[in-house]
Amino acid sequence: MGRKGWGGQPPDDDNDARKRILDAALRCIEIHGPANTTLSSIAEELAITRRTVYRYFASTQELFAAAAEVALIGFMAQIEATMRITDVADQITEMVALIIERLPDEPLLALVLANDPADYFGRRILRRDVIVYTRKVLETSEIDWAADGYDRQRLDELAEFLLRTIHSMVVAPAEPPKRDTDLRTYLSRWIGPALRADDNSARKHG
Repeated sequence: MGRKGWGGQPPDDDNDARKRILDAALRCIEIHGPANTTLSSIAEELAITRRTVYRYFASTQELFAAAAEVALIGFMAQIEATMRITDVADQITEMVALIIERLPDEPLLALVLANDPADYFGRRILRRDVIVYTRKVLETSEIDWAADGYDRQRLDELAEFLLRTIHSMVVAPAEPPKRDTDLRTYLSRWIGPALRADDNSARKHG
C-alpha cells in the first residue's frame, strides 16, 4: 500500500509493527465489540493488508491471544490497585476471586475463548514473561514475602499455580459458577492452608 499503509508512517522495526497491530486490535474490539472484530477490520484500521498482518502473527488465534495478553496485564494492574490485605492467604484468595469474577466480562477474553478451540491463550498465559509479571504484581503488594520465607523461585511457582487456577476456573467454571462468598470460601478452603503450610515450611528451612 506504499505510503498510505500504516498511516503513512511505516513501523521502525518488527517489534513496532507487532505493537501497532496489537493496539489496532484493542481499538477494534473496544469500538466494534468482540463479535464484530476480524482480521480484516484490524488490517483496515492500519490501512494494511491481511497478508501484512500474517507477516507478524501466524494465525488469528495468535494475534487475539497476544492482544488478550496485553489486556490481561492491564487488568492485573487494576486488580493490584485494589489489594490492601496484609495476610498472605487472605490477599491471594481475594485477588484470585476478583480475577475469576471480573475476567469473563472483559471483551478480549470473550473474543479469545470464542476463537481458541486449541486453548492457545491458556498456553500463552503460562509463558515465562507472564509468570514473571504476575510475580512482580505479588511483590508490589503489602505482604513482606521475604519475612514469610518466599524467595523469587517460590514466588514464580506461586504465580504459575495461581495462573493455572484462574485459567481453569474461567474456562471451565463450576455449574452454577461460584460467586461472591461461595467463591471466596472455596478458594480460602484450598488455597489458604497450602499457602500457610508453605509459609511454615519456608521459615523452618530459611
